[in-house]
Amino acid sequence: MLEAKGITRQIFDTINGHLAEKGLMMREGTIVDATLIAAPPSTKNRDGERGPEMHQSKKGNDWYFGMKAHVDVDAASGLVHTLIGTTGNVSDVTQAHALLNGDETAALGDAGYQGVGKRAENVGKSVTWHVAMKRTKRKALPKNKLGRMLEKLEQLKASVRAKVAHPFHVIKNLFRHRKTRYRGLAKNTAQLFTLFGFANLVLAGQRFTITETRSAS
Repeated sequence: MLEAKGITRQIFDTINGHLAEKGLMMREGTIVDATLIAAPPSTKNRDGERGPEMHQSKKGNDWYFGMKAHVDVDAASGLVHTLIGTTGNVSDVTQAHALLNGDETAALGDAGYQGVGKRAENVGKSVTWHVAMKRTKRKALPKNKLGRMLEKLEQLKASVRAKVAHPFHVIKNLFRHRKTRYRGLAKNTAQLFTLFGFANLVLAGQRFTITETRSAS
């Protein structure tokens, strides 16, 4: 019922609406990223197959089986604006346009989003993309003033992008959601809406606590 009636999405949207009213969802700068959620590889089921709609995906030199959670995170607060669930073999860059709401002036992404601004679905949009340089190209930067400036720029971009790791940390380490719990993409995506909604509450609560502590001191 939760999946069929879209109730988990409503929970997510309601939480975000409340946080936006509190001034925590600025929507001017955003960070896009994706994380892999592993699926059980077992074939001990009625169909004798691994989970439907789950696929292999390579990260670095390792292969993973499962799904991806693609998110759009507020660059100021680190809260998740948008969530899309796909199979594990879907490229991150193909979902970037669907994560944006149209109000952003700047968007950041890791090296997996190289070329995002030139893709047909993104041409003509007013957002300015700041994508990380590929590791091999970064290592080959010249040891001169220009090279040092470009390296500093990459460090600055990385420091901003680090905020996208916070909701992933809450989901995987605090909520212990490291593997899918249902068969099929729709059910698992529905669960992710509630988890990321509650993760936003956790992160917003931490931010208020830090703010109050600084004010008291």
